[in-house]
Amino acid sequence: MARAMFEYTKTVLEKVSFSVDLFSRELQKALTRLLPYEIDELRVWLVNFTRKKPELVVCLTVMNT
Repeated sequence: MARAMFEYTKTVLEKVSFSVDLFSRELQKALTRLLPYEIDELRVWLVNFTRKKPELVVCLTVMNT
């Protein structure tokens, strides 16, 4: 079940990536729902994903809080 939540989170983040505000909000929600090791995986995924969408780089600060 936990793996499904991680994959669902990535799908949602991809779908809302058109808006920095929505992306940031969904990322904050994900951080409350995912397991610690999944958050680490999400961090790696985000770094790669934001290479394609540089406007979302500001959302990486959410990961550090």
